[in-house]
Amino acid sequence: MKKHILPAIKLTVVMILFFAVLYPLVVWGIAQSAPNSGKGEIIEHNGKKHYANIGQSFSEDRYFWSRPSAVDYNAGGSGGSNKGASNEEYLAEVQVRIDTFLVHNPEVKKSQIPVDLVTASGSGLDPDFSVQAAKVQIKRIAKIRNIDEAKLNQLIEEHIEKPLWGLFGPEKINVLKLNIALDELK
Repeated sequence: MKKHILPAIKLTVVMILFFAVLYPLVVWGIAQSAPNSGKGEIIEHNGKKHYANIGQSFSEDRYFWSRPSAVDYNAGGSGGSNKGASNEEYLAEVQVRIDTFLVHNPEVKKSQIPVDLVTASGSGLDPDFSVQAAKVQIKRIAKIRNIDEAKLNQLIEEHIEKPLWGLFGPEKINVLKLNIALDELK
């Protein structure tokens, strides 16, 4: 028994030193070389600071609506709803989102609504949405802001982020950056 306990204690001490001290220091050191020292991308607009890599709530008709959040955009409580796709409560919540979207966008058909405008992401803090999610909102924003639809379409095209190395993931748009650019349109 003594033969096994001593190596187990040594291994435990080594693992504690590695995973509780050395590894966090290495990750922290790498983060310090990242932009903004690993604190995320901060955008200042109208005297307020916003994190571009955390979802923001946009629900006014004059803006591109953001993706719904299961945690009400609270970065301290990241998480999904944990409700399955067949859960009646979840389906009712999604239906309310669809109905709300259709009321504010009467020219859009239910089949044209992208799924990312009515369902929350796994983290509940997704700052991006699909290109289609932006384009389906053009008519509403053009009408409210009295901006040409072609100009809004061009704005969307300018804000498309391509997949990593052109392979991994879909094209996406950061909602915060798009709405800030929308505010700056003259």
